[in-house]
Amino acid sequence: MKYSFRQLEVFLAAAHFQNITRAAESLAMSQSAASSALKELENQFDIQLFDRVGKRLQLNELGRLYRPKVEAVLAQANELEQAFSKHSEVGALKVGATLTIGNYLAVGVMADYMNTPTHPKVSLEVANTSTIARRVRDFELDIGLIEGELHSSELEVLPWRGDELVVFCSPEHPFATKGTLTDDDLRQATWIMREQGSGTRQSFERGMHGLLSDLNVLLELEHTEAIKRAVETNLGIGCLSEVVLEDAFRRGSLVPLKVPEHRQFDRQFYFILHKQKYRSAGIDAWMELCRRL
Repeated sequence: MKYSFRQLEVFLAAAHFQNITRAAESLAMSQSAASSALKELENQFDIQLFDRVGKRLQLNELGRLYRPKVEAVLAQANELEQAFSKHSEVGALKVGATLTIGNYLAVGVMADYMNTPTHPKVSLEVANTSTIARRVRDFELDIGLIEGELHSSELEVLPWRGDELVVFCSPEHPFATKGTLTDDDLRQATWIMREQGSGTRQSFERGMHGLLSDLNVLLELEHTEAIKRAVETNLGIGCLSEVVLEDAFRRGSLVPLKVPEHRQFDRQFYFILHKQKYRSAGIDAWMELCRRL
């Protein structure tokens, strides 16, 4: 075999950091050793994997082609090493999740996953859909859990579970004792909303087609808890996932509102994986635990 696993690790670290010094630090190597390993890999096959601009390394077309293949080789090698060491095949995972999923669903799955006999570690990053998708594309996350619609030629998008957005208000709001709201009610209301670009906002805007330009949006907030607090203080009405609102409805601090039947707020949660990433036993186990929710 003309290449070593260490050379492949240096290649991936350099692709990630775009800097050989930072790549070496991440692998606990000297800069000269990392630079030599990368040069040897390229020289052995008479190829160039990076365009070098000053101290910056930029993957070229050939490097981008081989990166997912190298990721797959090292993932399988790591899994084999775990098996040789008599550890469970279910290993550490790097998971990304959008806000609603990360704060209200993923933590429970993490607990179940980490409570398996070998107690594998899970790191969880919570961010918006575009950030999670980018980090999965760059192989910085093993799997993503998203609530927004996504189209990508590099990613596999798999349906996970259904969800529904619910319009809600405080018990003191005039709408609290009203029956089904009309479109005119929705136009006249003051709204406290998730920010543009979030999966929740995307689903809300799809359900409110034809009314968007007429809506009075007072606040756009990134965090669901902030939206709930603002609505509880009667600043306006909101629209969030039923997963987020269950406890508040049970306590009576917030009230669900009925919207016209033609306003559909159902949506889908998804798994996202890189199409060329090796599907480890840990990823399969994580997805199975998610499906049990």
